[in-house]
Amino acid sequence: MIVFLITPQLNAKYPLYIFSFQSIEEQQDTTKLRSNRSQTLSTENGSAIPANTLRNVIAESRIDTPPITDTPLINTLDTPVQTIDTLNVRVSQDSIDAPITYAAEDSGVLFIDTKQFILYGKSSAKYTDVEINAAVVRLDQEKQMVLAYGVADTSGNPMDKPKLIQGETTSYSDSIFYNLRSQKGLTKSSYIQEGEMFIYANTVKKVNDNTLFAWRGRFTTCNLDTPHFAFRSKRLKIINQKMAVSGPASPEFEGVPVPIYLPFGIFPLNRGRQSGLLPPQFAANEDFGLGLEGLGYYKALNDYVDVMVRGNLYSYGGWNLNISPNYMRRYRYRGGLNLAIQNTKILNRTGNVKDEFTRTKSFMINWNHARDAKARPGTNFSASVNAGSTRFNRFVPNNTLQNFQNQLNSTISYTKDWRGKYNLSLNANHSQNSVSRLINLSLPNATFSMVTIYPFQKAEQVGTPKWYEKLGIAYNGNVQNQVSFYDSAFNLRRLLDTSLWTANHNIPITLSLPQLGPIQLAPGVSYSERWFGQAQRAYYDDSLKVVRLRSTRGFYTERETQFSLSANTRIFGTYNFNPKSDVQAIRHEVRPNFSLNYRPDLNRGNFEMIQADSTGRVRLPFSTTTGAQMIGDRRFAGMSFGVDNLLEMKVRNRKDTSAGAVKKVRLIDGFGFNSAYNFLADSMRLAPFNLYLRSTLFEKINITANAVLDPYSLDERGIRRNQLTWNADRFSLGRITNGQVAISTSFQSKTKDGKGGDNQAPRDEYMTPEEQQRQLDYVRSNPAEFTDFNIPWSVNLSYSLSFSNTFNPYAGGQRTDVFSNVSVNGDFSLTPRWKMGGSTYYDFKTKQIQTLTMFISREMHCWQMAINLTPIGLFRSFNITISPKSGILRDLRINRSRFFYGQ
Repeated sequence: MIVFLITPQLNAKYPLYIFSFQSIEEQQDTTKLRSNRSQTLSTENGSAIPANTLRNVIAESRIDTPPITDTPLINTLDTPVQTIDTLNVRVSQDSIDAPITYAAEDSGVLFIDTKQFILYGKSSAKYTDVEINAAVVRLDQEKQMVLAYGVADTSGNPMDKPKLIQGETTSYSDSIFYNLRSQKGLTKSSYIQEGEMFIYANTVKKVNDNTLFAWRGRFTTCNLDTPHFAFRSKRLKIINQKMAVSGPASPEFEGVPVPIYLPFGIFPLNRGRQSGLLPPQFAANEDFGLGLEGLGYYKALNDYVDVMVRGNLYSYGGWNLNISPNYMRRYRYRGGLNLAIQNTKILNRTGNVKDEFTRTKSFMINWNHARDAKARPGTNFSASVNAGSTRFNRFVPNNTLQNFQNQLNSTISYTKDWRGKYNLSLNANHSQNSVSRLINLSLPNATFSMVTIYPFQKAEQVGTPKWYEKLGIAYNGNVQNQVSFYDSAFNLRRLLDTSLWTANHNIPITLSLPQLGPIQLAPGVSYSERWFGQAQRAYYDDSLKVVRLRSTRGFYTERETQFSLSANTRIFGTYNFNPKSDVQAIRHEVRPNFSLNYRPDLNRGNFEMIQADSTGRVRLPFSTTTGAQMIGDRRFAGMSFGVDNLLEMKVRNRKDTSAGAVKKVRLIDGFGFNSAYNFLADSMRLAPFNLYLRSTLFEKINITANAVLDPYSLDERGIRRNQLTWNADRFSLGRITNGQVAISTSFQSKTKDGKGGDNQAPRDEYMTPEEQQRQLDYVRSNPAEFTDFNIPWSVNLSYSLSFSNTFNPYAGGQRTDVFSNVSVNGDFSLTPRWKMGGSTYYDFKTKQIQTLTMFISREMHCWQMAINLTPIGLFRSFNITISPKSGILRDLRINRSRFFYGQ
């Protein structure tokens, strides 16, 4: 009680100070408005504050401009706000020109007499684009100097090492000296990260905001404290975002120096596109000779266009050149062009001494263009052109997919939409087959369509609409022009003679009737008309004793109309099991469809009787427009029918603990058949049945199957006859004429972090389709360089079986051809850093492996080793590459390649 009564009457060693921050508003005259803020400190009785009492006061604050100067302290409780004329304000010369944002985990100390401010414990200070993090940060306002250094923990290990961040450059040091006014600095034992490059130096001097000098430095692209490899040099200069230049340098691996000295080193640090040379790669090929591959130049013309020129040179005299300009304007369009020229000279190893080399010249043009949908809504232009010599793909080395690509297709299209009511499409198409060497050009083609309109529909609907208000009329029309020629016999006159043009007009009329219970009826009427400028007329050639065709120019028409009535419904059936069993129910859905169709013959007048034999007694009807012989009745009056099924199952969900939790499992996604019956046909009125099945078992195995069932039997010679098979054999529904079964599945382990892997490779949305395809081809050709070590193993399997029964005109009867193949590809990890894999394709008909590719990869942190081997295929190859992963040092690689062309 005595101590309690005495204590309130005593004072501590130092008086009690109450700190407050007061902003002094400085008014200006009307000639120039400008506000200036300063911070002052005072005590409760207006006395001065000793400097050593400010420790542990400031934990987190902000220094504004101008900083604390020698302005006398004032009492904020008794002194009113002063009004100062800005014309007489005197700014200290040691003031800073931007605010400093700072924070400290422990404390901050301000020394007013020496104008120093110190932050303790995980401190940070940010000034303009410079940020410093350290255990202790000291600011000397008079000298405009910042000193930062770290501390050691209780065991003597360093902690909170100073970190300096300016722009995209980051450095860690033992100590940092930085001048805010001149932006010069000095660091000791520094680690600097400049893009993908990591630099360690004993001393680093920063002369300006873009240039650094390092003494006794070590630079590498390995991000470990003890890197696997590095280059050592005494002197190093770094220009931010441009380059790093070193004096004499020597490499080292695992800390062991290599007795190789480079007189100097230049390392580009540019970000974005930069023009420059593209270094080549050495290659050895028994068919092409020794060569340099990939030699070229890249040029960035402007912000929207660049071009890359690359070529291959071989000692036997062969060469090829690729010119690839690309262009892109974001939110408007993007595209690219690739012009490839081949001059191939391959060693002839067939034993013919007369022709020592096989020479070929070929070319290929690829152009892709796409417009952003937001650039011009309602209008779109796109292009995908792939055209060239038919033998170009054959002589592309180390790319089996392109070697066996026999078909080239191109499309250029322009579309215009008028608010969803009308649509116009202009396009040009190209197709080319490298086996037959036939080229088809279809240009220009135009298509115009009008959406369905309802002429009897009222503008404002009141009540239930009448049935005739749902009568709709639409229009579809197109014009096509086609030219065909062989690339070996190109002739402009012959090209014009073979040109064809056609125009088609189609007017469909639909009517939506009210639903009759579970059945939906839909009648329809359509009228189409075809115009064309060249007809084929048949005539009898007395010299050859055969019927031949003659082309005639003119204007010809054909008309066609069709009436239809379709009905469809859905039937559901469910079989429920015991509620306690794992299988709760099986659900079967049946979707039958039925339609009646009638198509009269409006072109009967376009047939004429032509002599068909030498006697002249046999005369047959031939079309005056297409030259085709009329067989049977061209009218059609029949019905088409089919049934589609869906089978699924409800099972108990063991992953969900709630009562009654079930999940659906698809057993069969769809199976059924469809066919047709023609009442006007004189024989064989029933069309073959198309059978199909598709399913995904266990969400892993994809199965698709289809077959054609012919209900008519064959005679002794193997020719179809007008007799149903079940008339002779009640247990036979028909003959399977052809079919196909495809089964595919893929399995892969979980990633090392326990999550499922993602097989989809990332794609750049701004890359053209051609660039994506070329990148995909390179990945497929060099799988070892793109191995995902995060997935321990993966495997993909696919099997295909197809067969067909055809009439054998030589031996008579039916001939059955069976084709089957299996494809396997996958990879697995031998160790956490070794992975091997491969892919193969086996043909059971030829009993041969058509292609086999294997690879082995070694993960070496900042380096990688890739071995690719293709022992079987058109191009057999072997390739081993050891290279760093960094893009800066991507040309610093060891490569050995051998190619063999399978003639």
